[in-house]
Amino acid sequence: MEASSHDEFREFVAMRSTALLRLAVLLTGGDRHAAEDLLQIALMKAYGRWTRIEQPEAYVRQILYRQQVSRWRLRRHHAETTVGVLPEPGGPAGAGAEPELRIALWAALGRLSGRQRAVVVLRYFEDLPEAEVAALLGIPVGTVRSTAHRSLAKLRALVPELEPDGPAQQLRPLSYTAKEIQG
Repeated sequence: MEASSHDEFREFVAMRSTALLRLAVLLTGGDRHAAEDLLQIALMKAYGRWTRIEQPEAYVRQILYRQQVSRWRLRRHHAETTVGVLPEPGGPAGAGAEPELRIALWAALGRLSGRQRAVVVLRYFEDLPEAEVAALLGIPVGTVRSTAHRSLAKLRALVPELEPDGPAQQLRPLSYTAKEIQG
């Protein structure tokens, strides 16, 4: 690799590694060490093809998704371990989100299965459409929908504050009906 390409890669890593690590932590269910390993593998794979990559961040994110899918497929028969220490916050989890709710949500994400966590992270944290999530995970769109539905139900059961009538009501975006606007 040429010196200029090497410098571009170093600059990319310096600028985007925090955001990419945050995504890796979400994908691994809060396991910071596994997230660091996942990111390291993704960056190593990207480095080997750096001169041919058109959109570096999208490429590295795709490697992260696929590598994590490979990991949870390999561990399908093993029990998941929960993590006692939450990752350091890298930024706001949501506009006005209370710390207690974020902590409860992190813990609940760690209790989801690997597939459920991957679907929730890709669908709701990364805001990808169902078809793209299905393509990334190598599963049908219907499986994405049903997994998301079951995952959200489990999250609501684990964190009652996420219920529409719960104390986190003020955290949801405002939505008005036609009657409320006219009235």
